[in-house]
Amino acid sequence: MKRIGFIGLGNMGAPMARNLIRAGHAVTVFDLQRTPVQTLVAEGATAADSALAAARDQEIVISMLPAGKHVHGLYLREAGILQVVADNTLLVDCSTISADEARTVASAAEQQGLTFIDAPVSGGVAGAAAGTLTFICGGPADAVETVRPVLETMGKAVFHAGGSGAGQIAKMCNNMLLGVLMIGTAEALNLADANGLDPALVSEIMKASSGNNWALQVYNPWPGVMETSPASRGYEGGFLTDLIVKDLGLAMDAGLKANVSLPMGSLASALYRAHSASGNGGLDFSSVLRLLRGIDPTN
Repeated sequence: MKRIGFIGLGNMGAPMARNLIRAGHAVTVFDLQRTPVQTLVAEGATAADSALAAARDQEIVISMLPAGKHVHGLYLREAGILQVVADNTLLVDCSTISADEARTVASAAEQQGLTFIDAPVSGGVAGAAAGTLTFICGGPADAVETVRPVLETMGKAVFHAGGSGAGQIAKMCNNMLLGVLMIGTAEALNLADANGLDPALVSEIMKASSGNNWALQVYNPWPGVMETSPASRGYEGGFLTDLIVKDLGLAMDAGLKANVSLPMGSLASALYRAHSASGNGGLDFSSVLRLLRGIDPTN
């Protein structure tokens, strides 16, 4: 059993913390929203009244926050958690931020004699709930091995991508491909429907053919085809359009810095930005199908 402070209980963080509790760890939780804190306390967690309190006297601190500015605020502000954690505390950030932001926090932690791992995840809300996430880690290899058993209570796979920031680079590569694949899948199903074919049937055909991909397998964007996908519940929940916009923006910035051409990623980024600007930012990213079908979200 480990003493773990968990900070950030949104759509991803709450089920991740829940799996840690179920695995028998002593988990102290904090979030600005009280409802998820109270829910997890009822399941065995201890509530902290601040992020600093959640981080004190822990063996591991895990954070899952929306963006880089929140991660920097948590770790680097004058009264940040780097100032209060015990000397041997291992810091694990599962947020998706830029590689440079992760490296900045890692450097500041190192100056304090602490170890920081960037460990963004793949698998979505369903994966977080099921404990089948993929953790993509950047940082010292020995630290990743130390925390591996804890991460494996929340996920099915733990990868060490390289040094600080490498986890973020690998994650943005994955999410750029994910965004492209979802748009391609939605385009194909929209073309099938426009020509009088059943999208459910065409999905099965493509799953058994060379067009098979993750979206067809577990996250079909066409309403009613897959009962468990956000498309079948009005695109509510899941991985928000605004989050794929953020992630693709990180990938585009990384491409510019590395002087790498990303034509498909750039087009996907532009399409998701347009989709968000049309009022779909709070819907699951598979709702990009609505953009392709010309559906006005206000109607």
